[in-house]
Amino acid sequence: MLPSITYLDLETTGAAPLKDRITEIALIRFDNGIEVARWQTLVNPEQAISSFIQELTGIDDEMVANAPTFAEVADKLLSFLEGSVLAAHNVRFDHGFIKEEYKRLGYTLQQNVLCTVKLSRLLYPQHRSHGLDAVMERHNITSTARHRAMGDVESLLAFVASAKLELGDAAITDAVRRLMPEV
Repeated sequence: MLPSITYLDLETTGAAPLKDRITEIALIRFDNGIEVARWQTLVNPEQAISSFIQELTGIDDEMVANAPTFAEVADKLLSFLEGSVLAAHNVRFDHGFIKEEYKRLGYTLQQNVLCTVKLSRLLYPQHRSHGLDAVMERHNITSTARHRAMGDVESLLAFVASAKLELGDAAITDAVRRLMPEV
């Protein structure tokens, strides 16, 4: 599909990158179709986590109290993203948070991105909903860790694998090229 692709998911304190912060990062990187890295970490957001988010993700203030801050994991995350396309479900959300966190550190992140919501829309235009829950239901994907970063990354990979089985590698590669003609 791509020479290097890193599937990533974040959990955050809310939906606004300018005021909310990251609480969990998970990723799986593939180079030439082979998994070369798998990493996850809780992140101390340096702000309180609302009860709504705690209930949704299961991540509470106590869990992240002794976790590293984003500044402490920024270099490691960058090493996984370097030279790789960042893929996420609704990539604007995840990429927006990561860009804002790096901006707070005085660094401008420039990353090629692939949105798997757009990929799902392109591959399965007959369906109305392409959120992760809908995609998981359509492809019979189950997860015991929904709304946790690694659980969602693994669900995303299961979707891509299911689409490859159903439609073939060539269809996936063609769709990715249509979404990312510059890569």
